[in-house]
Amino acid sequence: MTAITVSNLSKKYGNTCALDCVSLTLERGEMVALIGASGSGKSTLIRHIAGLETGDGRNGRVEILDTVSQRDGRLTGHVKRGAVSVLFQQFNLVGRLSVLTNVLIGLLGRVPRWRGTLGLFNAAEKDAARAALARVGIPQVAVQRSSTLSGGQQQRAAIARTLVQGAEILIADEPISALDPSSARRVMDVLADINTQDRITVLVSLHQVEYARRYCKRTIAMRNGAVVFDGPSTSLSNAFLAELYGSASEELVLPDAPEEQSAPVPAAVLPNRQPVFTTA
Repeated sequence: MTAITVSNLSKKYGNTCALDCVSLTLERGEMVALIGASGSGKSTLIRHIAGLETGDGRNGRVEILDTVSQRDGRLTGHVKRGAVSVLFQQFNLVGRLSVLTNVLIGLLGRVPRWRGTLGLFNAAEKDAARAALARVGIPQVAVQRSSTLSGGQQQRAAIARTLVQGAEILIADEPISALDPSSARRVMDVLADINTQDRITVLVSLHQVEYARRYCKRTIAMRNGAVVFDGPSTSLSNAFLAELYGSASEELVLPDAPEEQSAPVPAAVLPNRQPVFTTA
C-alpha cells in the first residue's frame, strides 16, 4: 500500500503557477524531506496533499493510503478520518488550555462528538495522552498552559497530539523553521523516532538542507512549482545545490555542511527547463 500518490497536480493563483503537473509517490513507512527555496511550491503541495486545497482543472489526482482524496479539482471525502495529521510551524495549540488537553484534542475524531465538545475524556484516554507526552520527552509539562512552553516544546506537544490521534501519515510544513538549532534537532529526533518505531509515514518540508541530509534517506526538491529532484539525500552536495538553486542555495545550506565525495550531474532537461539530476 502506498501512503501518498500525487498525479499531474497543478495549481495557479492568478498568473502565478504554484504547482506545475506535480507527480510523486511515497511508500508507507518512508520519511521524506521536501526542500526548495521560498515560493518553490512546497507549502502549496503540502496543503493539497492534506486536503486543505484542491488542484486546478482535470487529470489532477491525490491518493492517500490507496484511497482517492481529490480528483479533477474536487475533494472526495473518502479518506479515513484521522489518517493524516498536519504539523505547522505555528504549532496550532490553544494557548489557554493545558498541554494535556491540547494533546487530547487529537482524539476528537475518535470519541463521540458530545464528549469531544464538552472536553470529557476518560482515564484511559488521559493516560494515552500522558504516554504520548513522555514519548516526545516532555511529560513534566502536562498540566501547564501551552502558552507557557518554548517553541520546541510546543512543537513536540503537537507531535504528541498526532500520536494520540493515531495518524498513519504525518505531514510537517517547516516544523523547525522558527526553532533554535538545539530545539530543531530534538523535534527532528522525535519525528525520526515515530517514523522508525511506529512506521508513521513522514513528509517533512525543511528550509535548510542539512536536516534533510541528516534525517531523511530520500529528498524531493522543488523549484517554480515543479519537482526537479527526487532521490537519495546523500546526493545533495553543496555543489549540486548551488547549481540547482543558484543564489537561493545560500538560504538552504548550512555554512558548515560537509561536501559529498560525488556530486550529481545533469541527466536531462524537462520541457519547462527545469534540470533533472542523477548521481555520477
